[in-house]
Amino acid sequence: MRHTISILVDNESGVLSRIAGLFSARGFNIESLNVAPTHDPDTSRITLVTSGDEYVIQQIIKRFNNMVNVIKVTDLNELIRVEREMVLIKVDAPKDSRDEIFRIAEVFRAKVVDLSNKTYTLELTGDVDKVSGFIEMLAQFGIKEIARTGTVAMARENKKNK
Repeated sequence: MRHTISILVDNESGVLSRIAGLFSARGFNIESLNVAPTHDPDTSRITLVTSGDEYVIQQIIKRFNNMVNVIKVTDLNELIRVEREMVLIKVDAPKDSRDEIFRIAEVFRAKVVDLSNKTYTLELTGDVDKVSGFIEMLAQFGIKEIARTGTVAMARENKKNK
């Protein structure tokens, strides 16, 4: 099962390396990884997506909780949450396809952020399913390049999460 794990850590060099090392040492795959400082410049949030059964996920969380520089670990799958990803996609845009590309972008609420005589670059933010659907729709035009941020997530402020 897919799990989104949020890890608050000290914003120091080597912390991400130790987190990633835990996965590689055990042969687990990181499907998505996003790291950035929080509102406190001394703290970073790592949002990590991986797959595994409940036992494997609990073992990973226990290991994280025992690591130096780890402040808090949360398996967001246990909470009501908001998850988003951003993608930039460069597609072939011959003259006869441009209107259709614009219509698809409009339906998905994407933005055209760059264009040339031959290509369009589009930006989209949404959940994983929306991003995947957008990529699937644009594939027919010929995707030149994709850059994805990976998942960012946080728990919703909700009585059920308390």
